[in-house]
Amino acid sequence: MELKTKVHAGDGTHDITIKREFDLPVDLLFKACTEAEFIEQWMNTKVIRFEGKKHGSYQFETSNAQGQVVLQMGGVIHDLVTNQKIIRTFEMANTPFGVQLEVYEFESLTESTSRLNAHIIYESVAQRDQLLQMPFRQGLNMAHNRLEEIISKFK
Repeated sequence: MELKTKVHAGDGTHDITIKREFDLPVDLLFKACTEAEFIEQWMNTKVIRFEGKKHGSYQFETSNAQGQVVLQMGGVIHDLVTNQKIIRTFEMANTPFGVQLEVYEFESLTESTSRLNAHIIYESVAQRDQLLQMPFRQGLNMAHNRLEEIISKFK
């Protein structure tokens, strides 16, 4: 089955680009990425903090069935332009992956469809390649499918 979320990683580069079209208007897609109640649903994680503003910060935690925290992630929001762009850092605690810089651009295609364009820059080619050896593409596609399914109820 073809993945709707497209990930491009050029040879020997520190970055990847991600593109995904959604059957959602751009304002709902943006809310899905900036409002805690939506983030928790489609990312299946707990939002500890989300300051959706320029120079804000965020922190998420994912727990297992026993309630033990298994993943902590967070960063700083460097810029946020409603329905247009988010620039942030992202870091997962207690993993070999360093801080990455993420630029998300939200594009309105029609009144009811939009596209997410992401550019993610890693500290090294090795870190990027290590992440890509994991089921990153499939996991991201599944998360985006969940985002579209959950948020489409709010159209």
